[in-house]
Amino acid sequence: MSVIPLVFTSGWASGINAYAVVLLLGVFGATGVSDEVPAALQRTDVLIVAGVLFLCEVVADKIPYVDSVWDTAHTVIRPVAGAVIAALLAGESGSLPELAAGAIGGSTALMSHLVKAGTRMAVNTSPEPFSNIGMSIAEDLGVAGVVTFAIFNPVAAAVIAAVLLVLGIVLVVFLASRIRRFLRRRAQRREERHLAESSGPRPPG
Repeated sequence: MSVIPLVFTSGWASGINAYAVVLLLGVFGATGVSDEVPAALQRTDVLIVAGVLFLCEVVADKIPYVDSVWDTAHTVIRPVAGAVIAALLAGESGSLPELAAGAIGGSTALMSHLVKAGTRMAVNTSPEPFSNIGMSIAEDLGVAGVVTFAIFNPVAAAVIAAVLLVLGIVLVVFLASRIRRFLRRRAQRREERHLAESSGPRPPG
């Protein structure tokens, strides 16, 4: 069977939480649940690093504004991770050229990352922190559920991932005004910080 559905699903999930994808796939491969997981993802050092970074993301992803800073820092990391995971999966199966798989996984990861980052910007316009926590938990559970399902039924999981990606894009378009409000607030904070730093300490009177 073609590895494209698994590549697409892993790309979508990597755009939301790349460390969870590496950790889940690695554990599934190491425990013998799936024989399609590349050996590189099953290495102990890879699993340890992915686990530590996953715990960091679990914390950072639930704190208002910190989550957006974290997303900004991962604008490159998540798509690259999606491309690398996809290329490894293609190399393991031999049913799809690694370059093509990397392009599919990386572009899908970039799109889902932008959806996640945009949604979080909109959520951060709300003063209470509970919406961030709820969104983060929903994303973590969604990634875990879809990636696990993809191991047993990759085609159906890819359909679910595609539907969630389309719904996410529609949601970001709907929340565009709130996203612009977040960006204006962040620009204002930066300007205020810059003015405070440029003025410097006042001389004693």
